[in-house]
Amino acid sequence: MENQEVEIYNSVSEYNKMANHETQHPLVSVIDFSKSAPVCQYRRTFGFYTVFLKDVMCGDIQYGKHSYDYQEGTLVFIAPGQTYGIYNHGNYVQPAGFALIFHPDLLKGTNLGKNMKEYSFFSYDVHEALHLSEREREIVLECFKNIKLELEQSIDKHSKSLIVNNIELFLNYCMRFYDRQFITRDHINQGVIGKFENLVDDYLKSDNPKNIGFPMVNYFAEKLNLSANYFGDLIKKELGISPQELIHNKLIDIAKEQILDHGKSISEISYDLGFKYPQHFTRLFKTKVGVSPSEYKTLN
Repeated sequence: MENQEVEIYNSVSEYNKMANHETQHPLVSVIDFSKSAPVCQYRRTFGFYTVFLKDVMCGDIQYGKHSYDYQEGTLVFIAPGQTYGIYNHGNYVQPAGFALIFHPDLLKGTNLGKNMKEYSFFSYDVHEALHLSEREREIVLECFKNIKLELEQSIDKHSKSLIVNNIELFLNYCMRFYDRQFITRDHINQGVIGKFENLVDDYLKSDNPKNIGFPMVNYFAEKLNLSANYFGDLIKKELGISPQELIHNKLIDIAKEQILDHGKSISEISYDLGFKYPQHFTRLFKTKVGVSPSEYKTLN
């Protein structure tokens, strides 16, 4: 699979042609896979946003570092430039389900274009896909239907805003569904939080800060086999603070103890905690505690 040549689709019309689908708009399309030809394993990169809702097992999806045994009624979000593929031991399968694809150019000059970074699930790994309830699936299909209906109209001055507004509505529903997924998988999330806190504690107690540097969110997300975005969203939903804030809080607690150890200077403490420059440590400490490390030492 790794050595398989990557198929590149930069335009919506290129993908439509491959999927045996009529191009009704140059920048957006709702694909019905039942009209596509049977597919074998492949690797593809798109120049547009893609959301898959597949209703048949085509094989394992490979995306980023993970492969995912695709379940029916699961939504997968792929950002422009990402490479994903299907691996199914060379068997041909008739695809079924739907895809919404839309080019970044469609969003230029719109509120959705300015706010796309808020839909962080486009950067989740494939194993962090959205598992839909039956009711949620109906809502998704209704959104796809409304976008498709608008694509079937003659293009006029209202077309762009109506299409983009319907895409935005769909993405907002997906945010709500992900919030529900974070809640319904609470027991799994609690395990992730516990592991994360232990990893941070172990990291700060070791020589890693001195040798590797300041503890970064990406480092811990990787240790937990999660994408940085999914991990960040999960922690924020559960604890009300970002992973970075949790790291900072734990780091400041350790710093307070070390400041009161008269054998260490402020500079030594800052280097031991992974800061390249003592002034960066002092700035963070003052932001969190309200006084500088030196003032804290004097006060205590």
